[in-house]
Amino acid sequence: MGIISWIVVGLIAGLLAKLIMPGDDPGGLVITTLIGMAGALVGGFLVNLLGGAGVTGLNVWSILVATLGAVILLALYRVLAGGRRRRV
Repeated sequence: MGIISWIVVGLIAGLLAKLIMPGDDPGGLVITTLIGMAGALVGGFLVNLLGGAGVTGLNVWSILVATLGAVILLALYRVLAGGRRRRV
């Protein structure tokens, strides 16, 4: 998969993950894209462990897998950063 495809899948997956899990998370468009790209790695790894096809290109399945991984990353971030952030 080319770098442009990774960026597009990452952006879409990051936006979907933030839509699924709304909250006061830091970051703009770049951080959202990076979360989606990292989510593609995490989701692809987990789906491969279960015997499925991971991220295979710019298609709906890859976006779903990447979104799953991005949601997992956002949840982990909230668990780890939850005690460190100050509520105002």
